[in-house]
Amino acid sequence: MKSPLVLGTRGSALALAQVTLLQEALRAANVDVRIEVKKITTSGDRRSEFADVKETGAGVKGLFTKEIEQALIAGEIDVAVHSCKDLPGRTTEGLAVRAVLEREETTDVFIGRDTEFAALPDGAVIATGSVRRKRQLAWLRPGLVIEELRGNVPTRIEKLRAATRCAGIVLARAGLNRLGIDLKDFCVAALPILPAIGQGAIALQCRAADAEVAAVLERINHEPTFICVRAERELLRLLNGDCNLPVGVATNVDGDVLSMQAVVFGAEDEPPQTAEASGPSGDPEALAVRLFEQL
Repeated sequence: MKSPLVLGTRGSALALAQVTLLQEALRAANVDVRIEVKKITTSGDRRSEFADVKETGAGVKGLFTKEIEQALIAGEIDVAVHSCKDLPGRTTEGLAVRAVLEREETTDVFIGRDTEFAALPDGAVIATGSVRRKRQLAWLRPGLVIEELRGNVPTRIEKLRAATRCAGIVLARAGLNRLGIDLKDFCVAALPILPAIGQGAIALQCRAADAEVAAVLERINHEPTFICVRAERELLRLLNGDCNLPVGVATNVDGDVLSMQAVVFGAEDEPPQTAEASGPSGDPEALAVRLFEQL
């Protein structure tokens, strides 16, 4: 294996925590190679640029991955470390996701200032930057007021502390776990909504022709997670790649059986489409096609 192996990542605390998990996985697999980490600023990290982007549906995919992929194509890095849910459905030409690390919890959680989610009265204000979360929450609790919230995980929590008008925010459990954030001062509860495609998974991408790096990544691949991610990303690809429709998906593999549940929202005044399917875990893309056809 050539040395060093250069990892490309965003510079946020959560992104760096994901890199640490990758380094631990490489050590556990006895991969004897010197590691270098290159922090890359993406369009999504540039707040002024991000504010100018016109979002449609579930948001704009690729904002947090494009520059990292460009560095990979240019040979500046050997492995791109992504939050899987940030990746567009259509893989960039010349690149391939060769492995994923074991998935964290996929649930979304409500973090309340002083009230549990179930006890929120109509008119209570909660905040999230995800259209997927907004649509599912509005469907479940139409009386709530849902407002926009941006920033990384620690920033969002600090905004909650400072915003007396806001009753709570919604975040992914995976990021909270990986950052080890103490939420003992808040009311925290899992929400009955379906997670984003790829939520909780760390995707490891390399140049498609780089067999040496691919072989290393395959040594640390978590196969059950990879099966689920393959199915979810195929559904995302079928939904035109960047998920212009707000979609939530729960996927589970149990031995030889893979199961998927999905909800997709269209126009604001229309109820969502829902579907469930199960099939052999050996062909996750085929199951995604069946689910897509139902939807």
